[in-house]
Amino acid sequence: MTQEINKRTMVQLAAKMGTPITEKQGEIALLKFHNIKVVDLLPEMMVMIRSLLSEKEFSYRRKPITIIKSGLLISFQNVFNGRNEDRGVMCPATNWDRERAHVRIIPLHLDSEVKFSKQVHIEQITILVETAYLKQFLGTEQTKFSYLFNLEKTFWIDEFMSPEIAALVDEVVNSSAAVSLPDFYYRLKSLELLYFLFRNLSQRESISHLHMTTRDIEAIYRVRNAIAASLDKALPAKELAKLSGMNELKLRKLFTQVFGKGLYPYFQHLRMQEAARLLKEERLSVSETGYYVGFTNLSHFGRLFEEHMGAKPKKWISKT
Repeated sequence: MTQEINKRTMVQLAAKMGTPITEKQGEIALLKFHNIKVVDLLPEMMVMIRSLLSEKEFSYRRKPITIIKSGLLISFQNVFNGRNEDRGVMCPATNWDRERAHVRIIPLHLDSEVKFSKQVHIEQITILVETAYLKQFLGTEQTKFSYLFNLEKTFWIDEFMSPEIAALVDEVVNSSAAVSLPDFYYRLKSLELLYFLFRNLSQRESISHLHMTTRDIEAIYRVRNAIAASLDKALPAKELAKLSGMNELKLRKLFTQVFGKGLYPYFQHLRMQEAARLLKEERLSVSETGYYVGFTNLSHFGRLFEEHMGAKPKKWISKT
């Protein structure tokens, strides 16, 4: 009965946002919900919290969201693979690179593809926030993020999940249903998430943002997925440009615009994130980890790991 209520909640929510999914009832039936919660803080914000698992891989095209006239969709997608007994969910290991935890920002007027991967447990907080409301909190700093408020351009921003954000996502997703002063709590936690996100975005290199088409976005993610699938060896920029269907200059500009890092720095960052995961979760040795992500010189691996993670591998392991 609870599963049916959760699925009905998801369908009703989509209709309320102006993005009906009634024709996707067959696919929705494939979802196993641990939790779904909607916090209506309109007209400024709406917060959606869900924890679920899909029995099969499927996707659907989400239409522009109309419940807020001018705003952003900010999705904190913290994806967990492996066994998660405390939630009563079995999550077989899958391609970790393809389901990397991240934060995504898109304008509400942009249609987008929503994907569910087979047997991957998703914990997600999505915040719809009105542009004017967000600007109040950014104050004089809002000029740094003018690209987010220019509705004449289509943009798509993807940011790494920082430890602070990941911890908050986990806290909110697993908060008690009987939390005191719920509207106050969820507004506060949402603003806290937005604070950490914009703090991270403020550290990005300042660049001029180009207009992006849906085709551009799809091409950029083809490149990103190719990079993530080859962490032991950097793919040549010319090969990636061919994969994207763009010239190399445009690819480099749009890739940095979306991910905040250039092609090779992004590759190196992914390598170090995977190395950290292998050390912590798979309990590989430092040498095994280094070789796994393509290093033959372990001293070089150690220096690069320290540069990205703040400590040499062995010291980092002892701290975590």
